[in-house]
Amino acid sequence: MEIIELINRQAPTMSKGHKAIAAYILDHYDKAAYMTAAKLGEEVGVSESTVVRFTTELGFEGYPEYQKALKEELKSKLTSIQRLDYTERFADDADAISEIMRQDINNLKDTLADIDEAEFKKAVDAILAAKKIYIMGIRASAPLSEFMHFYMTVLFDDVILVRSTCTNELFEQIMPIGKDDVMIGISFPRYSARTINSMKYAKQKGATIISITDRDGTPMTEYSDCKLLARSSMASFVDSLTAPLSLINALLVTLGMRRKDHIKRSFESLETLWSQYRVYETGRDRKSGDDVYL
Repeated sequence: MEIIELINRQAPTMSKGHKAIAAYILDHYDKAAYMTAAKLGEEVGVSESTVVRFTTELGFEGYPEYQKALKEELKSKLTSIQRLDYTERFADDADAISEIMRQDINNLKDTLADIDEAEFKKAVDAILAAKKIYIMGIRASAPLSEFMHFYMTVLFDDVILVRSTCTNELFEQIMPIGKDDVMIGISFPRYSARTINSMKYAKQKGATIISITDRDGTPMTEYSDCKLLARSSMASFVDSLTAPLSLINALLVTLGMRRKDHIKRSFESLETLWSQYRVYETGRDRKSGDDVYL
């Protein structure tokens, strides 16, 4: 049960102090999620120990577990305007830099600690066996899908990046998907309805569905055969995609280990083209002073 719903259901039977805490959380849940137990108690007019007891009566081991769960729940509920309000908690630029980077580091550590190696291997095997691979991530997840598509085209011959246009055109892009294909859906809170609906359609057509998202038990994993989970904190209106990108890197490298001969042929052809069309600048010729490209 979601925390907000849980509080609403239990509030009528709570003590006076706990009812005051519940009322504050329900009215200011976007702010309460980032308050310490002492600060929340100060705002409500109760002791810190009363706040801690409130969370244990809800069924949590303590305040940290409750706060973590509430933060996770809010990621899919808050509007961009509400997220923007979080920047008010940074004292200055230096405080923002340190907190944002610290959160990214923690996201990486938590993702590594919780990675399901069996699920990861299942996803690798499904991609290797696929006839055609569809990759879809739109809005804030679009950079992740584009990055993944760039390298997947080196690894495989038939990879399709499903681009965000109007809804009808989106379904036209995935219409041919079938039972021998794989769809990789990427989305983080707030979850994209178009990505979820596309995954549902692909599942109905018999395709294998791989979701890359933040946690299980959400609409993003409802139609998934493989679930690759990476932490994504909500520091402000900007989503933290450091851990998801690292997970995708690990997936690409693992696939590359199985496709070495194909990669070698692909890069040999690409290097020839890059050199011919001067794609990359490498420096200047020491004698002539001219730019040199490869």
